Amino acid sequence: ADGLTSQFFGYLTDEVINAEVLAIIVDGERRESAHTGEKVQVVLDRTPFYGEGGGQVGDRGTLSWNDLGTEADRAVVTDTKKPAENIFLHHVTVGRGEMRIGDRIFAKVDPAHRAGVRAHHSATHLLHKALRDVLGTHVRQRGSLVQSDRARFDFSHFEAVTAEEIKQIELQVNEAVLSNSSADVRSCSMDQAKERGALMFFGDKYGDTVRVVALGDSVELCGGIHVPRLGDIGLIKVVSETGVSAGVRRIEAQCHLAVLDQMQHVWGQLEGASRRLNVKMNDVDERVGVSLEQVKKLERELAKTRQELTIAQANAGKGG
Repeated sequence: ADGLTSQFFGYLTDEVINAEVLAIIVDGERRESAHTGEKVQVVLDRTPFYGEGGGQVGDRGTLSWNDLGTEADRAVVTDTKKPAENIFLHHVTVGRGEMRIGDRIFAKVDPAHRAGVRAHHSATHLLHKALRDVLGTHVRQRGSLVQSDRARFDFSHFEAVTAEEIKQIELQVNEAVLSNSSADVRSCSMDQAKERGALMFFGDKYGDTVRVVALGDSVELCGGIHVPRLGDIGLIKVVSETGVSAGVRRIEAQCHLAVLDQMQHVWGQLEGASRRLNVKMNDVDERVGVSLEQVKKLERELAKTRQELTIAQANAGKGG
């Protein structure tokens, strides 16, 4: 990747016209061209594709060129990496045609994938703020993974988060979403960021100019892509809370359309259970509890009967 530089436009747009192919790479070796069916890595001089970093997965989408109506040559971008500052590696599969060095490309990010990713990324910022408000300021981010359908957030805390605390956290983050306030993203000096009270993570390396992302009451240093308004996140639901290691907990959450998929799935299971148990959905938990008690009672009676039968058979044998 020597001598290559990519200019990133992904904060402003999800498509770039007339991007130039600077490099085509296969197994670490540069090539002059790539053909139909080949999997290659492509470097463009300008790109809207976010390269994986800061816990946020890389963008997906398409590259097209030689546009002749609907028959444009095209390649599918399955992932984007950022191996060095100002270098974006697009992992592509050439779908049709031949791509050559110097070709002019129309680069377009998959809007649905990006919408899910940025919603989940913004959700992690709101979760971090709520965790600190509910559990205490000792809470610090210890890692994250932001995907299009799920967000994972690791944080410092000394005990399991209770069900009541999770309810408080969910209430706070969803009230922030309902405020639908605009995201405030700006670049400034480190001193200015500190004056704004931005959360920053010791151990991370920051330059003289930093990017501050303010989402409601949450203010953090972050290089990721976020929603323009908090309402774009949709409902946030914590789906699990577990321990990772001593003093580190993990929350997994869903939002945007992913949480709708999850709720429809769970709702369908609940509807099915209510039909099979012949009770209303609100009464499923109680009916299951009663049924389990009946099963346990029957198991105890069966064990007792088997024991009595064994004793009776033993006595019958003695009598014979």
